[in-house]
Amino acid sequence: MFRYLIGLMLVLPAISGTVQGKGLDEAAVSGFIADMVEKDGFDKKELDVVFTQAKRSDRIIKAMSRPAEKAKPWYEYRKHFLTKARINGGIEFWRRNADTLDEAARVYGVPAEIIVAIIGVETAYGKVTGRDRVIDALSTLAFHYPKKNEKRMRFFREQLRQMFLMSREQQLDPLSLTGSYAGAMGIPQFMPESYRKYAVDFDDDGRSDIWKDRADAIGSVANYLKAHGWDRGKSIVVSASGDASTAETLLTDSVKPHLSLDEFSRRGIEPMSATANTDELAALFELEAKDSKEYWLALNNFYVIMRYNPRTKYAMAVVTLAEAIRDARPESMS
Repeated sequence: MFRYLIGLMLVLPAISGTVQGKGLDEAAVSGFIADMVEKDGFDKKELDVVFTQAKRSDRIIKAMSRPAEKAKPWYEYRKHFLTKARINGGIEFWRRNADTLDEAARVYGVPAEIIVAIIGVETAYGKVTGRDRVIDALSTLAFHYPKKNEKRMRFFREQLRQMFLMSREQQLDPLSLTGSYAGAMGIPQFMPESYRKYAVDFDDDGRSDIWKDRADAIGSVANYLKAHGWDRGKSIVVSASGDASTAETLLTDSVKPHLSLDEFSRRGIEPMSATANTDELAALFELEAKDSKEYWLALNNFYVIMRYNPRTKYAMAVVTLAEAIRDARPESMS
């Protein structure tokens, strides 16, 4: 099953029952292992060996309790990503990977600057991919999510399952994988399920390597967006104006487009750009500027970016950084 475990099992003491890392919920881990054995054909002893070394992390629980997207207003949040260093880093990343980015844009229809910006926001172009062991992050959140949020625990239990399936398929050591405190991996910060569905071998070297291979990371990001409905050549987001009372009636919890731009105009919310067709569907959302509120109309491609991370501030950071990188590139690179 996991070839690397053979030597490890020879030196570990015999395991009776299910053994797991310090602090993990013993009953929950036992149930998870039983399901993996029954449904996915894993060997119980091999899973026992892995969970013997998995650890609960209170630091991860604390970090997950207060994500930056919720804690910071937009005018503060954007400062973290719209820096000179990150813009220049994007220009350099684009320069070094221009041919690959051009090919990804051709194949998947996603602009190069959007791919660059997502990688820039996620990992500063591969420089900050996370140092937490994925097994620890996913086990902690699968069995000890803050306030015992059952919906979120189900999500992370599924990601834990996907990590084991991925490890088996790719012949990876599940104890060696590192990533973010939420278990996201590699240059594009894919969760295990996203890796299995959307990671591609974009340079045809026989492996989809999102950890070190920038070509595969670029192709995988573009494939992810295309698979979630990216519209080639279409606009992403449009600024809007209107009085607060009118806007309040049109704001929704979801940013899934549902009304045409023309309909928003008729209802008193005026798009401030002519780049999008008036029949395109949009959804209204607001962002907190320092002394006021900004109104924006999210089009389909904005909603697609939010499938990567379901926060309007995240998607706006990607769009704003993408525009800044594109506009700052020397003409000789265009």
